[in-house]
Amino acid sequence: MSKAWTLVSRPDGLPDLSNFALRDVALRALNTGEIRVRNSFFSVAPYMRPRMNDVESYVPPFELNEPMTGAAVGSVVETRSDRFAVGDRVVHFLGWRDEAVLDAANAQPVPKGPLKDENFLDALGSIGITAYFGLLRVAEAKPGDVVFVSAAGGAVGSLVVQIAKLHGMTVIGSAGGEEKCDFVRSLGADAVIDYKSPGSFQEKLEHAAPQGIDVYFDNVGGEQLDAAVAVAKRDARFAICGMIGMYNSDDPVGFANIFNIISKRLQIRGFISSDFLPRRNEFVAHMSLWLARGMIQTRYTVFEGLERGPEAFLSLFSGGNTGKALVRVEA
Repeated sequence: MSKAWTLVSRPDGLPDLSNFALRDVALRALNTGEIRVRNSFFSVAPYMRPRMNDVESYVPPFELNEPMTGAAVGSVVETRSDRFAVGDRVVHFLGWRDEAVLDAANAQPVPKGPLKDENFLDALGSIGITAYFGLLRVAEAKPGDVVFVSAAGGAVGSLVVQIAKLHGMTVIGSAGGEEKCDFVRSLGADAVIDYKSPGSFQEKLEHAAPQGIDVYFDNVGGEQLDAAVAVAKRDARFAICGMIGMYNSDDPVGFANIFNIISKRLQIRGFISSDFLPRRNEFVAHMSLWLARGMIQTRYTVFEGLERGPEAFLSLFSGGNTGKALVRVEA
């Protein structure tokens, strides 16, 4: 018998533990072409919050009382596929559980070498693809640009900061609290704004970027997006990755500076990581080299034990994680 987290009710606003239940799942026999994987880690991410609503989006919503899904890494423990042998490490999308049965075609091998399993749920996974292509292709950032990154202490934002510095950009990051701000500075950010400190966020951004910003990489939405519109230079480029500050509210968010989009000729583009999957090899070649040479730092907040899955997810909305939040199912 396996165990998996299910969504038992749809949240109204911020989720809580009552929305989740850990349930037994019967282990069925494998069909031809399938593998059974014992997960070692699974990922929790902000995009999972909109999936808890019964609305159409770029990823289907979670079904009530069915095992939840998300990126995971683990070992093949049984196989009826020529693609994988017992003991192979793989990445797949059936997280939130201890074991998963899936078509081998839906798993990616983890190469042998010095990189950790965690890297394939972070810098070498969809998180890294989002940071790399969002900055360099969506926002078309280039050397010399002034780049503002919100949630710069999080999984995506911390990679954006480092990729921007590797390409000769000036980076301003926002984060909440002294510890996270120190972490963002350690990544090479030229200035860090504590969004939790008193005062107007727009005034803080104006102080950090007196000549304005060329690029905004948005993970937050709300006040920080509005401030970025105000401080942007003419023809600035915005890559809209996520809006974690708005996921748990049904109230419309006012934008005092929205008319600047016209006068400043801003380019604002939303995107998701799967837009760039056909170009994954380009990303892997660069990121693998940076990781191997120690040019990219990774940091994880690891929650120990399958039973802590919802707690790990909820930490994303309270500032309880620095870097990528992961759940370790087993060592």
